[in-house]
Amino acid sequence: MKLLHLDSSILGDASASRQLSRAVVDAWVAAEPSAQVSYRDLANDAISHLSALSLVAGGTPSELRDAAQKHEAELGEATLNEFLAADAIVIGAPMYNFTIPSQLKAWIDRIAVAGKTFRYTESGPEGLAGGKKVVIVSTAGGIHAGQESGQAHEDYLKRVLNFLGVTDIEIVRAEGLAYGDEPRANAFSSARAQIGELFATA
Repeated sequence: MKLLHLDSSILGDASASRQLSRAVVDAWVAAEPSAQVSYRDLANDAISHLSALSLVAGGTPSELRDAAQKHEAELGEATLNEFLAADAIVIGAPMYNFTIPSQLKAWIDRIAVAGKTFRYTESGPEGLAGGKKVVIVSTAGGIHAGQESGQAHEDYLKRVLNFLGVTDIEIVRAEGLAYGDEPRANAFSSARAQIGELFATA
């Protein structure tokens, strides 16, 4: 099994999502020791945001691309192929200003590719990247799950993944992290319990 581990927090070792995404990966590998883990740090090794150059590069024959276009095309292809090759994905997704980090959005824009991970048909859109299991590690300073304020966070990630054909999604959640020491500790404890339950019978 190929397991892709993504982190997007800018907070380094102080990040709750990084600590919990690592705990998910460790538990997954403990349950499936043969898993091959690849890691991408979307904050410290950021993928450039989608641009007109990205679109031009993708539509230009390789032999006609200039250096900048070649870089963009190679970045897009590598990111997409890494996603397609993964059997399972762990996504560290902190909430920034009611949504996901822009670094994670940049990754999404590289994997949502018409004809590769989705297509439009006469009966509507069809996801082409199914068969993957995804665990989203969702963290937030406030309480947002199931509320309007969370629609551009967890709900958005689920919507995008569903659009690409990915329906096997679990969420490990730690909320209220800014409410004080006790609520933070309780949120971590709850999240770690969720992780234990996910892999208890794996």
